[in-house]
Amino acid sequence: MKKLLFLLTLIGSFVVNAQDTGTISGLITDAKGVPLPGASVSIKIINKGAMTGFDGQYTIENVNVGTYIISISFIGYETSSKNILVTAGQTTQVDVSLKESDTVLDEIILTANKKPQKITDVPATVNVITAKEIEEFPSFNIGELAARQKGVDFVRSGVLGTGINIRGFNSAFNSKNLQVTDDRLSSLIATGLPLGSFSTVTKDDIERVEILLGPNGTLYGPNAHNGLVSTITKNPRTSEGTTFAIGAGNQSVLTARLRHAQVIDDKFAYKFHFERSQGTEYDYVDSVYVGTKAYKELDLDRDFDSQKYGASLYYKPSAGSELIGYYGHSNSNNIGATNAGRNQIKDWSIDEAQIKFVSKNFFANTYYTWSKTDDTYAMNQRTQNYVSFINNGFTEQEARERSLLEQWVPTGEGTGFSLPRGALFKDASKRFNAEAQYNNNWDEFYLTFGAQYQKDMADSDGTYLLDEGGIDLAQTGVYTQLEYKMEDSGWGFLLGGRLDNHDLYGSNFIPKAAITKKVNNGTFRVTYGKGIAVPSILNLKGNLFGGLVLGNGEGFTLKDGTKIAKLDVETINSYEIGFKGKLSDKLFIDTNAYYNQSDNFISPLVNVAGTATGNFVTHVGDTPIGEVVQGSNGAFILTYLNFGHVDTYGLDVGLNYYFSDSFRAAFNYSYFDRDLDLTDMANDGNLDGKVLESELPINTPNHKFSLGFHYNQGKFYGSIFGRFVQKYDFFSGINVAAKTQDMDGDGVNEIVENARVGRTWNYGQLGGFTVDANAGYNFTDNLSLGMSITNLFNAEVREFVASPVINTLISFELKYKINFFKNQAVATN
Repeated sequence: MKKLLFLLTLIGSFVVNAQDTGTISGLITDAKGVPLPGASVSIKIINKGAMTGFDGQYTIENVNVGTYIISISFIGYETSSKNILVTAGQTTQVDVSLKESDTVLDEIILTANKKPQKITDVPATVNVITAKEIEEFPSFNIGELAARQKGVDFVRSGVLGTGINIRGFNSAFNSKNLQVTDDRLSSLIATGLPLGSFSTVTKDDIERVEILLGPNGTLYGPNAHNGLVSTITKNPRTSEGTTFAIGAGNQSVLTARLRHAQVIDDKFAYKFHFERSQGTEYDYVDSVYVGTKAYKELDLDRDFDSQKYGASLYYKPSAGSELIGYYGHSNSNNIGATNAGRNQIKDWSIDEAQIKFVSKNFFANTYYTWSKTDDTYAMNQRTQNYVSFINNGFTEQEARERSLLEQWVPTGEGTGFSLPRGALFKDASKRFNAEAQYNNNWDEFYLTFGAQYQKDMADSDGTYLLDEGGIDLAQTGVYTQLEYKMEDSGWGFLLGGRLDNHDLYGSNFIPKAAITKKVNNGTFRVTYGKGIAVPSILNLKGNLFGGLVLGNGEGFTLKDGTKIAKLDVETINSYEIGFKGKLSDKLFIDTNAYYNQSDNFISPLVNVAGTATGNFVTHVGDTPIGEVVQGSNGAFILTYLNFGHVDTYGLDVGLNYYFSDSFRAAFNYSYFDRDLDLTDMANDGNLDGKVLESELPINTPNHKFSLGFHYNQGKFYGSIFGRFVQKYDFFSGINVAAKTQDMDGDGVNEIVENARVGRTWNYGQLGGFTVDANAGYNFTDNLSLGMSITNLFNAEVREFVASPVINTLISFELKYKINFFKNQAVATN
C-alpha cells in the first residue's frame, strides 16, 4: 500500500510540474528562408536557452508558465527579440527570420571574450570586416580591407605584401599584434612574425575578421600586446555550395580559387578549398652597400606565387556541440622586407592540423603547425658575400655558390681566408598548442576560466639559430575572467587575470579590468589592460652571420666580470575610455581615448663587447664563447637588450552615417603621440651615451584619417575610399625612411633625405594620400563580376621601408556560385 501511495505521489508531482511548465520551439532562418544552424535562442531572465540544430530548429523545455522576452542572435545578423507567452503543458511556436546586420551596432562578435557577444557589450574597440565586405571586394588580397578600419596603421610593401600595426611601435619585424585564425596562432614559429600571405586559408572561406585595439593578453596570452586580429572561417552548415573564382590584374597577377561546402546529414558536414595565385612585384631594387659602392641585390626574383589548400570535417555529437577537424597547407615564393634587408622567400611551406570541440560551456582546442624552407636567403648578406669573392678574383660560379654561406676576407695580394657569414635560412620548426576552457553564467554573473599550453620546437639546421639538436621552449598560461552584468541598471563589471610561465623568460601576470554603462543609445566604457611582447626565439637563440649576431636568452659575461642581463618581456599598461552608440537614427559612433605606459623595449642590435678596450665577451650564459661559436674570441658581439620607458597616448574616432539601407558613409580619424624623456639614459637603446628618437621603434604617424562611401542596391555594389597618412619617420634596423635632420644636436645632419644613410638609401618619410575603389555587378544569384583599384590616381606614395612606391593596382574577379548537392532537409524548409 505504501509503495502504491508513493508511486501515485510521484506521478502526481510530474503532472503538476507538466501543468506548471511549457515548451518553446521554432525555426530560425535568414531572410531567404535558409535555416541557420548554431543560432542562439535565450531567455536571460531565467538563464535558459538553446542552439539551433542542423535544420535551424530549436527547443527549450521546462519553462515556467509566464510571459518572457526571448533573444535570438547569430554572427553577422541583427539580434531579434520577441515577447512570448508560455502556457502550461503546451508548446509555444516561435519562428524567426533574421536580417543580415546593416549597422555596426548590430554586430555579434566572437573574439573579445571567446564567445558570441553583441559589439556594444564588448569593453574594447573592435573593428569588423564582414563576410559581405569580403564578398564585395574583388581582390585576392583581403588584407587591403584593413586599411579601411579605424585605429589601424596599414602598410603595403608591394603587390603582395600588406601588414597592419596598432598604436605604435612598428618595425619591419613586428610581432606585437597577435594574429589568430579559427583559434590557431597565425605566426611563424622562430620569429613570431604574422603568417600574412603564408596563411593556409583562402578568401572565399573567410566569414569575418575581427580586429581588437589595445592589449588582449588575458585570454589570448603573450604578444596580444597592442592588438589582436582574429580571422574566422565559414561553417559549411551556413555556407553550403561551391564557389569558383578567377582573377587577373596588372603586375601579371592571376588567381584561381575553388571552395566547396556540403551538409551530409544532421551529424556531418565538410568543406575544402584551393587557391593558386601568382604575379610580379614592382620593378624595385634595394641597394646593398659594400664600402662606399652600391650593388644590386644578387639573383633578385620579383615573381611571386602561392598555393593553398585545406579541408575541414564537422561532426555534431549533440544538438549543442560540435567537433571540428582541419588540415591546411600553403607554399609561397616571394620577397619579404626585414630590418636587415630583404629576404628572397623560396618554397616556404606551412602545414596545420587541428581538432576543436565547441559546446555551450566547454571549449577544447589542440593543433600542430609545421614550417619548412631549405632555400630562403637574405639578399643583403648574400650580395655582400658575393662581392667579397668577385672583388678578390674568384669565378662567377664559385662566388655564387659560396655566397650563401661564406664571406672572403683578403689579407694580402692573392691571399685571404673565408669567414662563416651565412645568408641561407633553413627552417624545419614545429609548434604544438592546446587549450581547454569552461564558461558559464548564473543570472547576472558570468565566469570564464581556462588553460593554454604551447611548445615551440625550432630547427634551423644551424643556419640562423643556436639550435644544434633543436630548441624546445614551452610556455603555459592559466586565465580566468569574471563578469557581472546588471541588466536593469545597465552597469557591467569585468575582472580578469592570467598567469603565464615560459621556460626562458619566467612568469608574468597579465590583468584586465573594465566598467561599462549602457545608456539608451549606446555604451560607455572604462578599461585597464596589460600586455606583454615576448622575445622571439630569434631574439633569444639567434646565431646570424657566423656569430656576429647572437640571441640573448641567457645573458653574457665580459672579461672584466661585467654581466649583461638576459632578455625579459616588453610590457604595456593601457588605460582607455570609450563610447559606442547612436548620435541619431542614422549616425553611429565608436570612439576611444587611451594612455599607455610602455617599458623594457627590445633594443636594436647592440655591440656588447668592448672591442676597442679589449673587454671582450667571454661567456654566453655559463658557456665559454668559443664553445658557442667555434673560433670566436668575443671581440664583436651584436645582441639585443631591454631598455627604456615611454608614455604614448591617442584617440580613435569612427563614424558611420546611413543615408539609406543601401548607401553608407564611413569616417575614421586617429591621433597618436608620445612623451619620451631624452635625458633619461635608461632610454639609450644602443649604449652610445645619447638618447635619440630613432632608438625607440615608434614608427607611427601623429594623424591619419579616411573617408569612404559604400553603395549596394539591387545587382550593383561599389565603394570609394580615401586615406590620408601624415608623413612620418620610420627607423627599423638598417632601414631608414625619414626627413633630413640633426639627430643628436651637434649641427650635422646624420639623416639626409634622398641620400645614403648607413647601409641603406633613405627615400624620405612614409605616408601620403591615396584613393581606392571597387565595384561589381551580380548578373544572377550565381554569377558576379567585380573590379578593384588600389591607388586610383597613381599618387606617389611609399608606405614601407625597403619597398617601392605603390603604383596603381587593378584587379578583376569573376565568381560563380552553385549548390550541386543541396541538402534535402534544407531544401524542404
